[in-house]
Amino acid sequence: MASILAFAGSNSSTSINHKLVNYTTVLIETHKTQLYDMTRYPFPMYSEDDERQKGFSNSLVELKNDIQRADALLISVNEHNGNPSAYFKNLLDWLSRLERKFLQDKTVFLMSTSGGKSGGANSLEVVKNMLPRFGAEIVSTFSLPSFKENFSANGISDDALRSEHQKALDTFLQNLK
Repeated sequence: MASILAFAGSNSSTSINHKLVNYTTVLIETHKTQLYDMTRYPFPMYSEDDERQKGFSNSLVELKNDIQRADALLISVNEHNGNPSAYFKNLLDWLSRLERKFLQDKTVFLMSTSGGKSGGANSLEVVKNMLPRFGAEIVSTFSLPSFKENFSANGISDDALRSEHQKALDTFLQNLK
């Protein structure tokens, strides 16, 4: 049984990406999942001055340690103006300064969603190209377009999208070490 750490790249209390991550973790029955609420992880904007003067916060060190203890990660990134949110980029900046290869040997299922028809695909692509620099192996991706039209209290409501999501999840689970 693998341990999977799951979180959204958003620190919004109403994050639709967090809802997608939560839905996905519920579908995982054969592995241990831990869902993080990133609203509990506020970090100042990264600066070399802050790093030099204040060092790394305990919550950052704990998050990095939790990531490294997990066998795999399930992440859904939000999109602001065609890119990952400043929060998520900032989180990666802090984590990579703490330890460059903080994602070494981590199997990753990378997702995104947005209110628009692209489903955060631009942000997904940026992060897909970024995470391997830190050691991640992205084995599966999924983008959910038009969140309000395609997601309900029961999860993904569109049959084709639900099937595509399940296939991506199955690929991820089959690649767990």
